[in-house]
Amino acid sequence: MAKIAALIVAAGRGERAGGPKQYRALAGQAVLRRSAEAFAARTSLIQVVIGADQAGDYKTAMAGFDALPPVGGGETRQQSARNGLEALAKHAPDLVLIHDAARPLVSPALIERVIAALAQADAAIPLLPVADTLKRETDGRWTTVPRDGLQRAQTPQGFRFDAILKAHRHFVGQDATDDMALAELAGLKIVAVAGEETNMKITAPEDFATAERLLGGGGEFRTGFGFDAHRFAAGDHIWLCGVKLAHDHALEGHSDADAGLHALTDAILGTIGAGDIGEHFPPTDAKWRGATSSLFLEHALTLVRAAGGAVAHCDVTLICERPKIAPHRAAMRARIAAILGLDISRVSVKATTTEGMGFTGRREGIAAQAVATVRFT
Repeated sequence: MAKIAALIVAAGRGERAGGPKQYRALAGQAVLRRSAEAFAARTSLIQVVIGADQAGDYKTAMAGFDALPPVGGGETRQQSARNGLEALAKHAPDLVLIHDAARPLVSPALIERVIAALAQADAAIPLLPVADTLKRETDGRWTTVPRDGLQRAQTPQGFRFDAILKAHRHFVGQDATDDMALAELAGLKIVAVAGEETNMKITAPEDFATAERLLGGGGEFRTGFGFDAHRFAAGDHIWLCGVKLAHDHALEGHSDADAGLHALTDAILGTIGAGDIGEHFPPTDAKWRGATSSLFLEHALTLVRAAGGAVAHCDVTLICERPKIAPHRAAMRARIAAILGLDISRVSVKATTTEGMGFTGRREGIAAQAVATVRFT
């Protein structure tokens, strides 16, 4: 059986999309993560190429995903792809599938078509016919471009590994927009397979809405609820939703007693029936004493992703008389969004009081409740 590798090119800056689109959330999950997971059922040999200063974004997007250590890209896509191929060379794959991270909706069927085509060729490319009439403007005049024979190229593009690596090494500096252009220059035998309209490339900001509509055609949504409360103790600060706040008391707890993140962790665990935070991080275990609650939330996120889910939205309500939450809401939303890899628009943090009633009204402690929505595809 052929040894297959997947090379995900994710080094772009995404200028037309307003920033590195591969790290933006799509229906609760980073675009890059969706692209990489599409190949996980076919190979564990997944190499991602990232841009300069993207290591932090990569770590957040791919937390818990089993991939090779990322490698840095170059100034052009061709340079980035070559860097990825060189990194894969020591693993000696027979075949490599080179895919743009910005195509997160690639289907298993398309991947299989590309792999199958390599049994009879050096390279395989998904193509779609051009359906629209094409126009070209020259010196202010428009002319119709004949579309006969024109095809739209997609990824993944499949290759015999040694052949495409040799082509990349030979044609260093060639202005090639994709890897198949180098295969053409090298005279490799190329076959085409049917592409898919749904295998869209996210380029502009409005493409995210289109992709989300396509994702919404199937799958399942689950909602989880969490609640937590901690009493006040002696101290000079508290942690809430991952943010440190100066206060005239601390919150008593085995970890950092972050009621907001504890409630949210339980909500996320609830979507997969995985018990509560105490089962995963027992208060009797000394190693969790004083631990940051972001670890608990990251663990819940890893479990959800392993079950095939992606957090789509979360809503935390903090219940207390003091401290005032409003000045810190933006920082709290940003911190939760960073941990979960969500766009901040998908994170809500609110606060309320109990009008002097109950233990929170008497300022004996703080409570929090959270709701999380998870999409399963």
